[in-house]
Amino acid sequence: MAFSSSGSDSGMEFARYHKMPSPSPFSTTAKPPSPLSENGPPPSSILIVGAGVFGLSTALSLARNPDLPKSTTITVLDRSSQPGVFPSRDASSVDTSRIIRADYADPAYAALAAEAQEIWRQPDGCGGDGRYEEAGLIITTDDATRKASGVDYARSSWDNVRALAAGDPALSAKIEELPSPAAIRAAYGTGGGNGAWGYINRRSGWADAEACMDWLHAQVRATGRVAFVNGTAASLVCSTYNKRTPQVRGVKLAEDGSELEADLTVLATGAWTPGLVDLSGRAVATGQVVAYVDLTDEEQAALAGKPTLLNLSTGYFIITPAKKTLKIARHSYGYLNPTATSSSSSPVISAPATHLTNPPAQSIPPADEAALRAAMLEMVPLPGLRDRPFKATKLCWYTDTTDGDFIIDFHPDYRSLFLATGGSGHGFKFLPVIGDRIAATMFGRCPEAFRGKWSFRKDGSERAATWDKVVTEDGSRGGVPGLILRDEMERKDPGKRTSRL
Repeated sequence: MAFSSSGSDSGMEFARYHKMPSPSPFSTTAKPPSPLSENGPPPSSILIVGAGVFGLSTALSLARNPDLPKSTTITVLDRSSQPGVFPSRDASSVDTSRIIRADYADPAYAALAAEAQEIWRQPDGCGGDGRYEEAGLIITTDDATRKASGVDYARSSWDNVRALAAGDPALSAKIEELPSPAAIRAAYGTGGGNGAWGYINRRSGWADAEACMDWLHAQVRATGRVAFVNGTAASLVCSTYNKRTPQVRGVKLAEDGSELEADLTVLATGAWTPGLVDLSGRAVATGQVVAYVDLTDEEQAALAGKPTLLNLSTGYFIITPAKKTLKIARHSYGYLNPTATSSSSSPVISAPATHLTNPPAQSIPPADEAALRAAMLEMVPLPGLRDRPFKATKLCWYTDTTDGDFIIDFHPDYRSLFLATGGSGHGFKFLPVIGDRIAATMFGRCPEAFRGKWSFRKDGSERAATWDKVVTEDGSRGGVPGLILRDEMERKDPGKRTSRL
C-alpha cells in the first residue's frame, strides 16, 4: 500500500520549527534568565564529565563562547583507560559508522538535523576528509497499514523530509516513495531488501563515528582552553547549599578517591549517568546488538555507495560498508543489565556491560547472532556471507528516555549540576550543533522548540516509576521491551525470548 498525502498539514507543522538560528546561540537578545545568570557571575570553573558527542561538543562551544570569561577553566573528565585517548573506546560514539539523517517523525528534530547536515557536508568540518558520505537512506516498514509497527514514524518522517525540500525541485527529486517490496529492492541495489513500503532520501548518509570523535577531540584540544583528565567518576561531591538543596562541587574519582572540584558540573555521561544521579522513571541504559563481518575486495566494491537500509518495524539496519567491513545492527528496545548500587534512591540500575568493562559482553545473545545474520542475508544476499563468521559482536549502550527526547537541563534538586544526556540512540548526528544548544541552555537560551522536550520534568509520575519501567515509545524501535541481558545470554532455547522483570 502506498502512502499519499498532500503534506499541507505536515508542512505547516514543520514550518513552526524550521527556522535557522543565528550563527551563535549567544548572539540573540531578550533571553529569559537561567540558573547561571541568576547566580551572579559566570562560573570560574566548569567540569564536564564524559567526552562523548554531548561532552566534547559542549566543551568546544564553551571554549569558543564570548560570554564566558577567559579566566573560566574548563576540564573534561572521561573514563578512558588510555592516557590521552578520548573518549573511551567503548563509548557509544566510537564505532565504524553512524546514520546521518534529517528523517524524523518529530519536526523539531528534523529541522535541527537538517541544520547539522549542512555542516556535515562542509569539506573543512567534521564530515571532511571522507568522514561523511551521502550515499542515501532507505526507510522501510513491514506493513503499510498496521500501527505501532514503525509505520506512523516512517510516514511522519516522509512528510517532514518532503517539507524540508519543499520549493526546491532538485532536492525534492532526491526523495522518492518506494511503494512495494520490488521498488525497495530496486532502490537498494544489492539484490535484497526488506519491507512492504518505504522511501529513499538521497540527502541522508553516514559518518565514520570513531574518526569524527577523534577529529572533535582534536578541535577541542586546539582551543588551548580545555584540560583533559583520564579517570572514572564514582560519585558526585556535594555540600549543603541550604537545608533542602545540596550543592554539587564536583566528582570523586573511583581510581584513588581524589576529588575534582568545579563551580559547575556537567554530566554528559551517556549510559553511565544513572550510576551518578537518580534517573528512575526518566532514563535507562539499554544494550543494542551490533555485529561486523569482513568483506572481500569484490564484495566491498559491489556494496560501496549503496544506501543505508533501516527497517522501522524490526529495527534492523545495515549501513553502507567501508574499509571492507559490513555492520549489521538493531535499533530496538534493547537489553537491561540490572546492577546493584549503593544509592538509597535507586538501589538497582541498568548498567552498561561493554567489551572493556566486562569482556564476556563482547558476545551477544545467541538468538541475536542468528537474527542479525538472517537480516543481513535478507538485505545483502551475497553467497559468501552465509557462513562467514562475524569478526566481532558487541552491545552499544543507549541512554533511553520514555519519548526519545534528550535531557539537557539543570537538575532541579541540585545546585550547580547540569545534565546533558538521554541521547536515546539518535544523538550522534547532531554533533555539529548540539554543543551550541547545550551551552545556550546553560545560559537560559534553550531553543523554543525544545524547552519542554529537553527539560528535567517533574510532574509527579516519576515518583512511582522505577528504572526498569522506562521504555522508549517514539515509534522507531523494534523487538520486545524488558529483556534481561543475563537471562538471554543463558537461554538454551533461542526461540523463546520472554524474559521480563
